[in-house]
Amino acid sequence: MIQHFRTLAPLAALLFAAAACNSDDHVSGTRTATADDARPAAADKPAAKAEVGQPAPDFTLVDLDGKKHSLAQYKGKVVVLEWFSPGCPMTKWAYDESGPFATLPAKLEKDGVVWLAINSEGPENKAASAKANKDFVEEYGMKAPILLDPTGSVGKSFGAKTTPHVYVVDAKGKLVYMGGIDNAPQGRVKGGGDKVDYLQNAVSDVKAGRAVKTPETQAYG
Repeated sequence: MIQHFRTLAPLAALLFAAAACNSDDHVSGTRTATADDARPAAADKPAAKAEVGQPAPDFTLVDLDGKKHSLAQYKGKVVVLEWFSPGCPMTKWAYDESGPFATLPAKLEKDGVVWLAINSEGPENKAASAKANKDFVEEYGMKAPILLDPTGSVGKSFGAKTTPHVYVVDAKGKLVYMGGIDNAPQGRVKGGGDKVDYLQNAVSDVKAGRAVKTPETQAYG
């Protein structure tokens, strides 16, 4: 399931994301593109762009309890960033009892990894509301903090267009992985073959001091 964010400007990207937002013929969280989406604000300062092998763009966002989190404050730890939407069926599947996030965030956090979920929904979308996010946390027992990115600036700087879209930042603040959780959306390997746990493997490589074997993959959707 691909979730549509306000980050997906210009217009061509918006239309692509809306079209790609299908999973089993269900579309969630899409918004009609307008001319304003394709018109950058004159006063906006160009944001740093995430690139594997380069320092990850820093940010400061507030969680559901009003606590500030910056990427810089976690320097010295491996950080997983998960783009998140409580209204996305793929996010719900990932956190369901049979999905990969039912146990993976807690497992990695026990190993000292920081897991941050980022919601880049615009405030006009139901999935951006505090209630929708808190209801998701309660229903799925989610432990990672959900950071709110209502302007979409952080999502745009990371190029996040889907949920879940995951990133790994090493202890020095360098982006070392971006893409999918694995090669098996909804538990099915496309085209057959063996399942590859891209996210978990990337974290393992970093923790072992190795270069990440597969640093970029296709995110779900």
